[in-house]
Amino acid sequence: MTDHPESDAGRIVLDALGVVLSTLADDARIAIAYSGGLDSSVLLDAAVRVAGAARLVALHVHHGLSPNADAWLAHCEATARAYGVTFDARRVELARDDAAGVEAAAREARYRGLDAMCAAHGVQALWLAQHADDQAETVLLQLLRGAGLAGLAAMAPAARASVNGAVRMRPLLALLRTQLERYARAHGLHWVDDESNDDTRYARNALRHDVMPALSAHFPGYRDALARTAAHAASSQRLLDDLARIDLRDAGREGDHALSQTALLALDDARALNLLRYWMRSLGLPAASTARLAEMLRQLREVARDDVSGHALRVDHAGHRLRSYRSIVSWEAVRARDERAGEGAAHARPPVSLTWRGEEVWRLSSWRGTYIFAPAAPDDADAVPERVLASAPLVARARSGGERLRDEAANVSRTLKNLFQTRGVPAWERDVPLLFVGETLLFVPRIGVNRSAFAALPGEPGAAWRRIEWREDWLIA
Repeated sequence: MTDHPESDAGRIVLDALGVVLSTLADDARIAIAYSGGLDSSVLLDAAVRVAGAARLVALHVHHGLSPNADAWLAHCEATARAYGVTFDARRVELARDDAAGVEAAAREARYRGLDAMCAAHGVQALWLAQHADDQAETVLLQLLRGAGLAGLAAMAPAARASVNGAVRMRPLLALLRTQLERYARAHGLHWVDDESNDDTRYARNALRHDVMPALSAHFPGYRDALARTAAHAASSQRLLDDLARIDLRDAGREGDHALSQTALLALDDARALNLLRYWMRSLGLPAASTARLAEMLRQLREVARDDVSGHALRVDHAGHRLRSYRSIVSWEAVRARDERAGEGAAHARPPVSLTWRGEEVWRLSSWRGTYIFAPAAPDDADAVPERVLASAPLVARARSGGERLRDEAANVSRTLKNLFQTRGVPAWERDVPLLFVGETLLFVPRIGVNRSAFAALPGEPGAAWRRIEWREDWLIA
């Protein structure tokens, strides 16, 4: 027997979307995460009926894991076009050797792809098709993994991916999979079946096929109970986040994404670990395990107690390295050259020269960075006259030791080592290319321009000036 489109199941789905739609501006652009499966097919159909096709864009992520992936992409595009909905797709590469497993790698790649497409289409809200059964599975998985409150909070009905990103919304989160199946039958929907959903080697599939049916037989209300657990965990996590924001206000250093080591270590372990978790999340770093966080805190306390150099820290996470310098804790992006060559790599790089003819960008591949020569006003502290740049070949070379620069504030000549120390530049950030014009030192990254190099030149009314900047690869916009 087929349900009528206006059946209870049909009304429940449409009403759920209507509630979420009412929270958005009338002209808000909405994206539908559309895999082509049953759940997202229901979401797309219902969104067209509730919001209208004109304000929707269907987004598909092609993982390439299945031999049927190309066929799924074709099905999704054809279906979206039939609805009159704008369609976009993105192919993503998976880190198949990811320590977290293929499931986690695919999920992370999917969200990265969706976020990128949302940005490209000016989307304000991204609608995802997860439902109550998915939420119950997620809570159980997190329990079995020993997750904390943030993990048990599972999937939020609505959450912003980033400061400027689209809001991720889950209109179907309170509905059961059976209700979506009834809606799909009633409206004659067609969808694709992912054969990997039957592979119980994946933890979520094992729960879905082997555990959930038994739970349903003995504990019929388990979905509601697990949803309440997620809600309680989310509420408690919000309180922990509020506490972390207070601690970050006291321990954080505004503008430089760093923490005061003294303020951090003044907290007890539980509160310090809570601050570390929140701080890392605010920087966009992936969550670290409890063991990894405990090791960070242990080493920071050890470094402070024994009064040893921050070089003694040995904590790497997600392509970043934890650093401590002058009681300031920060994360440094790990450069490939550091991993390949280690200490002293800078001295192995030969000098690189450029005859300057007005270039704004000078890429130094051996340094994995770029010099920028941007038009500037004469009163800019890091600006030099264009005629100085053109007076002799520009040469970028590594420090050899003993280089000196005039400290304008003190009106004395100092070594670069002394200037770096005075400016509080950590030793691992001093591996930078010095910029010479001919044989004269002109600019030192993190210190600035050597104004004495051109102070004696007569001024020329209307002369053009350029601001010199050094940008390492991970800072290039």
